[in-house]
Amino acid sequence: MQRDPQRVADTKAWLAKAVVDQRAAKIERFAEPPLTADIVFHAQQLVEKSLKAFLTWHDQPFRKTHSLIELGGQCAMISPDLEALLRRAAPLTEYAWKFRYPGEPEDPPLAEADEAIALASAVYEAICAHLSEDMRP
Repeated sequence: MQRDPQRVADTKAWLAKAVVDQRAAKIERFAEPPLTADIVFHAQQLVEKSLKAFLTWHDQPFRKTHSLIELGGQCAMISPDLEALLRRAAPLTEYAWKFRYPGEPEDPPLAEADEAIALASAVYEAICAHLSEDMRP
């Protein structure tokens, strides 16, 4: 069965954007001091873009949303084995807006940021494992 070239390109584009967020989080981790609010934001974005890549690959439409609960639910319907990991990642949703605006709470501690990016990276790897190897950017 021949692959749809546009779907391949779109999936790769989502994954490439996800990798940029992963890279940004790693760079911000070693800033002095570490930019923890930005790290958790990029962790959320890494998961969001990974899930959107997965849905794109499976030709499943999705709303314009930051909700990892919604996107993760759609992905788990396709691959139920992802459900436990995606449920663990769902709370990262709040990092799409938390800490992003004046008046928000203090920046998260470094341990929280480290946990967030580790979990987000695990989601990215799990999604990639469900795609053919040539999909990775």
